[in-house]
Amino acid sequence: MSEVFTNKVAESGILTVDLEDFLPKEPIENFDLKEYLFMGLILKEKDFRAALLQINWSYYSNKIVGIYCSTDAIIPVWAYMLVASYLQPYAIYVATCDKEQLKENLLLQKIETLPIQEYTDKRVVIKGCGEVAIPASAYTAITFKLRPIVKSIMYGEPCSTVPVYKKKLN
Repeated sequence: MSEVFTNKVAESGILTVDLEDFLPKEPIENFDLKEYLFMGLILKEKDFRAALLQINWSYYSNKIVGIYCSTDAIIPVWAYMLVASYLQPYAIYVATCDKEQLKENLLLQKIETLPIQEYTDKRVVIKGCGEVAIPASAYTAITFKLRPIVKSIMYGEPCSTVPVYKKKLN
């Protein structure tokens, strides 16, 4: 006679939120303005415009692009605007920041627009220790978003969690 094993985690009604699922699926690229600075310090408009005309912008097709400058130079606002105007026909989304900050911003936007009805009065585990590093800001944002409606919030894996919040009964 064989023993029947029950999956207590599956039967517990706990919902797992994996923040990796909120990350953009499209590739993210940097566009570093440093490459276009004269002597690493100054952006010369005429030279910059000429250099932008030489770029194969189709490289950025179906990508998310962060426009930034990796050196401590003063970049005029119009330079970001000019690059964005060249990227617009190709890129999915463009922002003024580097790749990591852009990924974090998009993750936070996704959390902000999360429809939360399915989490009402549920026990929720925010998954930790995944394949991709998730910024602490995302864990803070999802907690802030879900706390008013859930029964409890835990961090970790359904089989081993750290309690974060539990609704008090009146």
